Amino acid sequence: MPSRHRSVFRTATLAAVVSILAHSAFAADKKYDPGASDTEIKLGQTIPYSGAGSLYGVIGRTQAAYFQMLNEKGGINGRKINFMSLDDAYSAPKAVEATRRLAEQDEVLALFGSLGTAPQSAVQKFLNSKKIPQLLLNTGASRWNNPKEFKWTTPGLPIYSTEGRIIARYLMQARPNAKVAILYQNDEFGKDFMNSFKEILAEAGGSAKVIAEASYDLTDPTIDSQLINLAKSGADTFFNISTGKATSQSIRKVAELGWKPLHLLVSTSSGRSIINAAGAENAKGIVAMTYTKEVGSEKWKDDPDVIAFQELRKKYLPNVDPDNTIAFQGYSQGVTMAEILRRCGDDLTRENVLKHATNLEGYRAPVFLPGITYGFTPTDYTTIKALYVGTFNGTDWDLSDKPVSQ
Repeated sequence: MPSRHRSVFRTATLAAVVSILAHSAFAADKKYDPGASDTEIKLGQTIPYSGAGSLYGVIGRTQAAYFQMLNEKGGINGRKINFMSLDDAYSAPKAVEATRRLAEQDEVLALFGSLGTAPQSAVQKFLNSKKIPQLLLNTGASRWNNPKEFKWTTPGLPIYSTEGRIIARYLMQARPNAKVAILYQNDEFGKDFMNSFKEILAEAGGSAKVIAEASYDLTDPTIDSQLINLAKSGADTFFNISTGKATSQSIRKVAELGWKPLHLLVSTSSGRSIINAAGAENAKGIVAMTYTKEVGSEKWKDDPDVIAFQELRKKYLPNVDPDNTIAFQGYSQGVTMAEILRRCGDDLTRENVLKHATNLEGYRAPVFLPGITYGFTPTDYTTIKALYVGTFNGTDWDLSDKPVSQ
């Protein structure tokens, strides 16, 4: 072989070897668990599209629209999101069935944004035993802040007990001699709020006392009888630990009864859709802890995150009301999950997804008010550590000057 040809051959061979080595090094940087590949990331979720909690189905629909939009723009780090959101009707057995399908049949990389304390409690051990991330749950039960036993599960809402303590401290300043009546949902959600609230009142040893309590089940058609008895108790303060339809009913019933207590409402139930269903005039004067922007409020109409949500809604979800704060919350969680996946880069193992999901301390989600950020660390899954005090003025929430902590 002529020397010139040998030189060309050696050069071509060297280039091929370099190319192979470079490709191998690049491939070695990519790490995948089931549910991830060069082209796709599979995410799962169970949420009530039917049944008593169907009001919250808009969360899943909004997130599906958000991922569709991302996919049309090229996905995340070049990968399309395959988002599978299944109806669990707010039923623990249905949540178990749907979650097993997502984990074992569809082999999702992670689940996120699933809703409800009881349904998600029913699948927590299963998902943790499989080491499948169960992230940003739409529930704030205390059980989710347990990284030692259930490190694969993180909450997406403020921890109920944290908020319960903040509400109690607010009450002791606003009405130190309060006589309190409590309506609570008869499950872990209601009891977490109520027990932490009572704990602070007891520790203070002051004059504020709980003098009446009434519970309801999520399936109860009305809560009129409970409200009538609470109003008769002589309480001058009403702590309303309810959700969805029950919240709207309770706000309306308090107004119908002519009962005028200091009305304290939990943050998860202060959204515009719930207030509108109750009648905004009936909600005037309600006090709620809050951490989210009101998407239908004039004060946030020029906010970049609100504008981005409205653009998504108009294109993909035209039947969703522009002031639907539940949908905005779902959008915000979708953006946060996308940020977690971006941070993962080409290391799409479940361990790495969890790592980035539990290192969100300081990250501000689109729905958060100024000064509010996630508090997640690998050893503390407290979602949010401070909340604003909001008072409903009949059309909007007047906020405290700065957030307050427990």
